[in-house]
Amino acid sequence: MTAGGKATYAAPAVQKTFEVLELLEQHPGGLLVSEMATLLGRSVGELFRIVVVVEQLGYLRKSRKDDRYSVAYKLLDLAYRSTPARNLVDVARPVMRRLAVETGQSCHLVVRNEASGLVIAREHNPGTRGFALRLGASVDLLASCSGKVLLSFATPQDREIAITQAAELAAPLDRDALERQLALIRKAGFAQRKSPITLGVTDISYPVFGFDGLVAAALTIPFLRLIDGSQTIDLDAARERLAAAAAEITNDLSSAA
Repeated sequence: MTAGGKATYAAPAVQKTFEVLELLEQHPGGLLVSEMATLLGRSVGELFRIVVVVEQLGYLRKSRKDDRYSVAYKLLDLAYRSTPARNLVDVARPVMRRLAVETGQSCHLVVRNEASGLVIAREHNPGTRGFALRLGASVDLLASCSGKVLLSFATPQDREIAITQAAELAAPLDRDALERQLALIRKAGFAQRKSPITLGVTDISYPVFGFDGLVAAALTIPFLRLIDGSQTIDLDAARERLAAAAAEITNDLSSAA
């Protein structure tokens, strides 16, 4: 058979495996096999053996408490080792660790993953209080600071593709308003806004560029403002250190190429 001039092949087990993985990505708390079957419109018998085998290979983990399955970190590790993300994380990690110590804030690194962003590295602040995204978290390209930085500094062609893909998963989009926002971010060189979700948090994000000059990631601090007087770095100082860290990672990526 051909589709668009290309041969197509049927591999039902492979297709079901990836359906399960993509479904579990949307349910970090895990799912029972029966719940997977319902959500995917398949029978328990179709999925049970696949789930068990994928668990035995280490890509799924089963909760001892309630038998729910979730994606294991081995899958994320495989992604790192087989994509440019590994080199990016290796270069960024020491810079991010120093940034977290200097600012007293958590930080994370986001790359574009088709229609969304993906957190591929994070560093917690060294104190007892902080705010951070989980490793492997999916980020809204159209709404988040990190996503808008990735879109703002992408090539026009890549930006068009990413927005089109992301818009299919989002509420109706005001394209003109979005383009104005992205233009302002490009002009400023970074994105900053108060978190629409968490009170007292201001998101700040700067682009990181690869050796080819293309945007590779967004380095972001969800700046948590404390009111007890213990904070030694204010928002402006944290932004300056974030800008320097993004520039350092960019330079290091060019040197490592």
